[in-house]
Amino acid sequence: MTSLARVPCTIVTGFLGSGKTTLIRHVLANANGRRLAVIVNEFGDVGIDGEILKGCGDAACPDENIVELANGCLCCTVADEFVPALDAILAREPAVEHIVIETSGLALPKPLVQAFHWPAIKSRVTVDGVVAVVDGAALADGQVTGDLDALARQRAADSALDHDDPIEEVFEDQIACADLVVLNKRDLLDEAGLDRARATVSSALPRAVSVVTVADGKVDPAALLGLGIGTENDIDNRATHHDLELEHDHDDFDSFVVTLPEIADPDSLTARIAALAEDKNILRVKGFVAVAGKPMRLLVQAVGARVSHYYDRPWGASEARAGNLVVIGLKGLDRDGVTKTLLG
Repeated sequence: MTSLARVPCTIVTGFLGSGKTTLIRHVLANANGRRLAVIVNEFGDVGIDGEILKGCGDAACPDENIVELANGCLCCTVADEFVPALDAILAREPAVEHIVIETSGLALPKPLVQAFHWPAIKSRVTVDGVVAVVDGAALADGQVTGDLDALARQRAADSALDHDDPIEEVFEDQIACADLVVLNKRDLLDEAGLDRARATVSSALPRAVSVVTVADGKVDPAALLGLGIGTENDIDNRATHHDLELEHDHDDFDSFVVTLPEIADPDSLTARIAALAEDKNILRVKGFVAVAGKPMRLLVQAVGARVSHYYDRPWGASEARAGNLVVIGLKGLDRDGVTKTLLG
């Protein structure tokens, strides 16, 4: 395959709860016949993001074109995970026309873009562009994600803590590599809040990059796919906090899965999740639950204390009506306490 025939890949990065999966779901549902594939790299043990995406792309992106990689950070598992995933996608018939890669919310995009120089990759695919999705509502509140008041109090009380918060560094590294920034959750912002969010993004951008403002991840796919940047050819010019590190890790974060039996009251569950964000340094909760007497599966998503839920599809005849929630927070999570609260 010549370089002219390389398949474009859009890398969608963004911090926990920014709305990456919602944005990609919208792209798949509005692909207008373009044949797409998605690689989902999750932080957690259950394929929640892949499950949310499956079934929404119809013929444009059949379920077999959605590949989930949950065994580690994509840029750390290029040979074992990423290359085989690309091999499988590029072998599809009819041929895939565009690949969308959803990174983990904790991912540093620069090492992943640099992986496109690998001999097994560079002749077949190119980075069409890096899209950073940011949580406008959080930025308006002076945070990079959800409700981090507890973290702010912890930092203020401990003079030994470094002033550079690792969470903020991840956010800034994602912004530093972006070719397009999607400022999401516009519907939760007044004009003053929007101005604050825009100012935060602008202060993190090292160069001129377009910023689009949307609600519910509803970006026109034509504005997202087809940027034609070839980001891998410029990535070494994009300075990040981790440029001098030979390796990187996610030691500041922890995740685990809670399995739930059928619940009777979704509102009670969401209230407990919101309380956990205040009490236990929970950054993100995402997953599915079964509601007694309801044939539809309930999707639950929480960013800090903001919790949403909706019925996304019927339970399959062969599926066990049990819920799984991925919980992500700062290292040292009280797993037993969180589990007890979620189980009610």
